[in-house]
Amino acid sequence: LYLCTMRNFLLLSVLFMAFGCGKSNYATYQPVYARVNWEEQPDYSQLKNWAAHPQKIDPSDSIPASILNKHQPKQLADVFFVHPTTYLDPVMPNGWSASLKDIALNIKTDYTTILSQASIFNEVGMVYAPRYRQAHINSYYPVNKIDTINALAAFELAYQDVKKAFEYYLTNHNQGKPIIIAAHSQGSTHAKRLLKEFFDGKVLSKQLVSAYIVGMAIDPNEFTSLKACAKPTETGCICAWRTYKEGYVPPIIQKEQFKSIVTNPLSWDKDQISVSRKVNQGAVLYNFKKVIPKVAGAYNHEGVLWTPKPKFFGNILYNTKNYHIADYNLFYMSVRKNAMDRALQFSNNTAN
Repeated sequence: LYLCTMRNFLLLSVLFMAFGCGKSNYATYQPVYARVNWEEQPDYSQLKNWAAHPQKIDPSDSIPASILNKHQPKQLADVFFVHPTTYLDPVMPNGWSASLKDIALNIKTDYTTILSQASIFNEVGMVYAPRYRQAHINSYYPVNKIDTINALAAFELAYQDVKKAFEYYLTNHNQGKPIIIAAHSQGSTHAKRLLKEFFDGKVLSKQLVSAYIVGMAIDPNEFTSLKACAKPTETGCICAWRTYKEGYVPPIIQKEQFKSIVTNPLSWDKDQISVSRKVNQGAVLYNFKKVIPKVAGAYNHEGVLWTPKPKFFGNILYNTKNYHIADYNLFYMSVRKNAMDRALQFSNNTAN
């Protein structure tokens, strides 16, 4: 699991509400005191600028040892994965935007979120995950006007990298294949814009198997044609959830002006809003090699996902009410299977 704290996520949500993460107004802001090489344009023809790519061996290829004998890879869809914030250094060594040349940060990204999240999708198809000049975690909670301007500029820079990577992927790799968009946290901030710009009401939507835009609020009215997935094998739609301990809704979420899309990642059915942990086929937590069944249930509640305290060895020390960092990992096997189910259904629909 990548490093993040409950405080980070709560403050992260504040900026999301205040400044509408994902909107095109970022381009109107210019950095004031940001310490970053704004000319460091990523060249996505170079594999070093991809955290995951089919043409190299990387952590997204990893499979938990306990399911290795069940791994049956298929080439049903390409997966474009946008990773969450891993640029957390409190001294902000590269300013408001991460440097692509930061080797330590790249390694942290690869062996946290690419390993534990992007790997979910390695059975359904090939995984593409670009490195991008991600905004520092502080960008989600600026304390003054200058911070706000720099934060918005950092988000814009990050999105332009993600967009450039996606355009390179479309031109050089896609070749008309079905696409799954997957993301978490800051990655979801950018993936929302990607969906809006490339898929919503666009021809490319015909290639969209599904989008897993996890860990951020998703206003169902933000899109014109894309809708929330309502059934387990529905295609061309959006899945989203934010996970908290049963009974807890952060104050900032209580103030949201809309009810976010919330998909139950155990039932995948809008009419089955509560599912026991007993049917959860497996979570992947700190020990990537091991799949742990029956860790967490799932209950849809007013725009968030609730679960009773997860059950695993050592959970007595796990006292947070915010399960943001484990949005994917608590439901690892369920998401893995659902991506395959939707891709198979997409293939059947196409064949018919």
